[in-house]
Formats: sequence, structure tokens, C-alpha cells
Amino acid sequence: MENIEVSENSAKFHFAEGEMLLIDKPLTWTSFDVVGKIRNSIKPLKLKVGHAGTLDPLATGLLIVCTGKFTKKIDSYQAEDKEYTGTITLGATTPSYDLETEINETFPIDHITDDMILQAAKAFEGEIQQFPPAHSAIKINGERVYEKARRGEEVEIKSRQVRINSFLVEKIELPNVYFRISCSKGTYIRSLAYDFGKSLQSGSHLSSLRRTKSGDYSVENAWNLEKLIAEIKRHKEIIK
Repeated sequence: MENIEVSENSAKFHFAEGEMLLIDKPLTWTSFDVVGKIRNSIKPLKLKVGHAGTLDPLATGLLIVCTGKFTKKIDSYQAEDKEYTGTITLGATTPSYDLETEINETFPIDHITDDMILQAAKAFEGEIQQFPPAHSAIKINGERVYEKARRGEEVEIKSRQVRINSFLVEKIELPNVYFRISCSKGTYIRSLAYDFGKSLQSGSHLSSLRRTKSGDYSVENAWNLEKLIAEIKRHKEIIK
């Protein structure tokens, strides 16, 4: 058998012909973990499975996963603008710019007002230059830079131009700033969080992140991963 057809309500999946799946990535899972879980669930078919845009382990939300012939569309899905919600915590930095690593330095925040925060967010909108975090999946000489960073090696990363379509502050409860950001592909929200603190003459790190949209696709229409895997297992006889 060269195809799996799974249905939930009106949804149907044709993995061998090619399928684009919207997954709500769980917290602490890597994007590769999700791909591996789906690949294992559709065995014994030997199909290509890939994702369109990495989400960090401490981020949740929309991950687009493609199977079969649809893996050829990954680059086009990945090129779309993204939307994120999350929390920036002011007053402290971490080497990874998020909660993957421990706080390494603290800063005062008594001078920061709501108006300063709103103005700082507005200043990041448009085309900006940013440095990706040392703890990122970028490759240098064939090796992920986070592997070098975790060994304590110095990593030299070049800045890149990205676009912030909108940076909306949804709520301020110091030291936390809750945001919604729309941005171009390749934008590191962790780096944005780090630079945000610097712009306020303080420090900050990303304390939560959720991808809500990628192009025209929304996490509201995404599969819970475990429910998807359970649905595939219920139809396992189809691939014997």
C-alpha cells in the first residue's frame, strides 16, 4: 500500500501523495522531534518528512510539516511572514537570550515607564539589523552554532537584515512585557527581546514564545500532535 488516508471529521490526509500538516508544537519538543514522531507514525512507508521553519524547544505553536511530494513546497512555506505572541522579561539577560540558560546579569528597571516601552517597541518596526543568538541552529563550517556555544567556544555571527511588520505591546506588568509581533522569515524573536532591553538602558530575555501564524495559516487550525498520532494509529491497518 502506498498511501495512508486518515480522516477526522471532514479532514483527510494522503501522506504519500503529499500532505501539509499544521501542528501545534508542544513545549520542550524540538522541531526535529515533531518530524521524527510523524515519520515514525506513518511507517512502514519510507517518505520524506520535513518542517517549514524551526521553532525553539521552549517555543510552542504553529509548525508546518510536509510529507511526500509536498516537501518540495517547504521553501515557499518557510518564506512567508510569521506572527508570534510572547513575553519579554526586563531586568535580566541570559546567554541564550531565553530560558534555556541561567540568568548571567541583572539590570535596574526602576527608570522604565510604560511610555518608554511603547516607544521602544515602535522603534523596532521596519527593516532592522539583528545578530542571531549564539544558541541558534545557524551553521558555521557545517556545525550548528549552538553546539559550539554549549561547549563554551566563542562564536562569531554576522548580522542580518530582517523586517518587523508590527511590534504591539499587549500588556505591561513589569518586569514582564507581553507582545504580538509580525515579522519576516529569519527573524529571531530572542534577539529582538535582547535588543529591546538594551534600547531601554537595561537588559531582558525572552521568557515565553508562541508562533500563531505563518503566512495565511493559523495555529487555531493546527493539530494537537498527540491527537494526530492517535488518529493515525487508529487507522494503522491501512498501511500493512
